[in-house]
Amino acid sequence: MVKYSVNDCPIIDLGKTQGERSGSITVVENGCTLPFDVRRVFYLYDVPGGSYRGAHAHIEQYQFIIAASGAFQVTLDDGIVKRTFFLNRPNKGLLVYPGLWSYLDDFSSGAIGMVLTSAPYSEKDYIREYTDFLEFRKKL
Repeated sequence: MVKYSVNDCPIIDLGKTQGERSGSITVVENGCTLPFDVRRVFYLYDVPGGSYRGAHAHIEQYQFIIAASGAFQVTLDDGIVKRTFFLNRPNKGLLVYPGLWSYLDDFSSGAIGMVLTSAPYSEKDYIREYTDFLEFRKKL
């Protein structure tokens, strides 16, 4: 397994096609848009003010996080460095590599976070305790 750092995680511009009077469209296609095929999609919404989501790491799963509506922050942690990203555009998202701790917070009113993942849900892929995460990182 590769030992990624928070500095490896880019914001990817998905582009958009804008109609003269019909709004915009952004497309995500397996095999060409992201460095993984999308196997699962889920949404975060109605997050109460002051709350956070996430606070875990994935062992093998890649994630691509988009602010489909509104805005929020994503903080990534590689056990040494923390980096915070502000997402507020539906045509740009954050690529999160496996082995990084992440949490989302500072949700604006009505924010919708869309997460595209490289694998179906598996509890075995989660590291939910920060001390376990730090031990995992030492072994990489």
